[in-house]
Amino acid sequence: MYAHNVRFSKISPVRIAGLLASVLAFLLAGAFSASAAPKSELWERWTTHDDTSDLTIDHSDWQRFLSRYVRTDGRGVNLVAYRHVSKPDLDLLKEYVGRMTLAPISTYTRKVQLAYWINLYNAITVRLIVENMPVESIRDIDISPGWFADGPWGKPLVEVEGVALSLDDIEHRILRPIWKDPRIHYAVNCASISCPNLRKQAFTGATADAMLTDAARDYVNNSRGVEFQDGELRISSIYKWFIEDFGGSTTGVLIHLRKYAEPALRARLGQVERIAGHRYDWSLNIDPSMLMPAGSPGQRTGPDSASLPENGNAAGPSVATVGAP
Repeated sequence: MYAHNVRFSKISPVRIAGLLASVLAFLLAGAFSASAAPKSELWERWTTHDDTSDLTIDHSDWQRFLSRYVRTDGRGVNLVAYRHVSKPDLDLLKEYVGRMTLAPISTYTRKVQLAYWINLYNAITVRLIVENMPVESIRDIDISPGWFADGPWGKPLVEVEGVALSLDDIEHRILRPIWKDPRIHYAVNCASISCPNLRKQAFTGATADAMLTDAARDYVNNSRGVEFQDGELRISSIYKWFIEDFGGSTTGVLIHLRKYAEPALRARLGQVERIAGHRYDWSLNIDPSMLMPAGSPGQRTGPDSASLPENGNAAGPSVATVGAP
C-alpha cells in the first residue's frame, strides 16, 4: 500500500464530497447499465395453459380508461393525462387490476393469456404513475428492492393465482420466454417518451397478434425507434438492451427493422451495415395539455380540446441509455 503518497490533509471537505459523489455516480451508472437488460428467464410455473378452453376475459374497463386518458401528439407519441385521472376512474382502474389478479389464468388459451399479461402489465404501470404523481420519470418511483435498484420494476405489486409478481416477472419471466416474440417489446409500456406507445386499444386474445404487428410498425417508423442523423443510423436503446430478442447481433437488428419499416425507410436500412448509436428518453409520457378528456367522471373546469398541440412536450429531463426498461 502506498497511501503515504496521498496528502489527505490538503483535500478540502468540499473536494472530498465531490469525489465521493463522483464515485457513487459511477457505481450507480454501472448498476443501472447492468440491470438495463434483464435476461429472459422462464418461470416454468406460468407455462400451464388450456388451448381447448373457450373462456375469454373482459378488458372493457381498461378500454374505457384508455379511451378517456390517452391521446396522440404531433410526434406520434401516445400521451397519458395522468394528472387528470379522476378518483372514480382511478378506483375503476384499481378494481380492474384487482379482477385481473383473481383470474385463474392457467386455465385459458395462450392467446387469451398473452392479452391478459400485456394489459395487466400496462394497467399496473399506469396505476403506479397516477398514484405517485407528480413524477418526471417512472424511474423516480424507486420502490424496487436493493441499494442500487432503479424504478418500480423489481417490487412485487400483485398476486396472481396466489403468487406475488413484479413487473419484471411479467415481462422477463413470463411474456418474453414463453412467447419468444420480439414484438412483445412494442406492447409493454414503461410510461416514457421513448417507449413504444401505450396502445389506445386493450389487447384481446382475438386482436393481440395484429396489434403487436401494428405496434412494431408504428415504432420502427417513428423517429423514437429509428432515425438517420447526418447520414448515420441511430436507433432506440431497446434494440441494444434486448439485442438477444432481435437476432442477437447488429445484422439481426437490421433484419428486424427492415421487416417492419415502410418502403422508403426499408430501402435506406438496406444500405447500412452498422448502427452509429442508441438513445432513449425516460421523460414521462404525460399529456401536457392540462385538459380533461370530454365526458370523464370528475371532469375539471376548463376549455375542451380534441387534440394536443403538435409541439407539446412531455415534462421531465431526458435520460440517455442507462436504466432498466
